[in-house]
Order: sequence, then structure tokens, then C-alpha cells
Amino acid sequence: MDSEFSVENSTQIRVRYEETDQMGFVYYGNHFTWFEVGRTELFRSMGLPYTMFEARGIMLPVAEAECKYKSSARYDDLVTIRTVITKLTPVRIVFGYQLISEEGRILAYGSTTHAFVNSSGRPVNITKSDLELWKLITSSVE
Repeated sequence: MDSEFSVENSTQIRVRYEETDQMGFVYYGNHFTWFEVGRTELFRSMGLPYTMFEARGIMLPVAEAECKYKSSARYDDLVTIRTVITKLTPVRIVFGYQLISEEGRILAYGSTTHAFVNSSGRPVNITKSDLELWKLITSSVE
């Protein structure tokens, strides 16, 4: 997972029973929930909790999401969510993710693309709508 930025975060989660399907494997849709955990913790590690974006009237809805499944996790497995920012422009941000087993096996990888929008849901150029926030983000990723 390549990134032009130096910022990266790893967060560990333990698979809960409710996250598994009838076969005992992690239900595929939960990977996107784990991606959300990863990007939330990445922002927090940058000193930019997502609540700060919302307080400033900036939202980051998902515009695109993808996940490639390589191997399964099961109940009580420890999974590391590795998250990086792979692209940043004044109108969107792209995150890359890897879900990694305790043994170092890549379970899945993917990405999400998010648009910067205002509280009305209209796309914004963040350099025009909140230059201070843009500077905080860019200074955190370099």
C-alpha cells in the first residue's frame, strides 16, 4: 500500500462474535466498518478528531469504497487496521487500508474516497471554505 504522505496509523481490534457469520468467519460488510475505525483513529492520531471537522461544518461522506478479500478472520482473532492517506486534494481525500492478522497475513485491503462537503451536503473546495482546516490537514500529512 503506497502513499505519498508520511502519516500512517495502526489500530488493533479483536473480532467479536457478532461480527461473524453462520460459518464463523467475519462477515464481509464488517470490513468497511473497520475501515471507518482506521480512518477515525488516523485523524485522531493527527490531532484532527472527526468531531472537529463536523464542528466546522465539514463532512466527509464516502463517494467510493472498495475491498479485496484475501483471507478470513474468525471470532477472537486480533486484527490490525493499517490506514494511510493515499491522496489529498482540496475537494477529496482517499484512504488506503490493510487488515492484517496476528501472524502478519493480509486479510483484506481496500480504499475509500471521501468528498469534502458542507453541512448541507454540497461539495466544497476546502481551501476556499476553511483554509485554516486545510492548513491543519496538510501540515499533519507532510
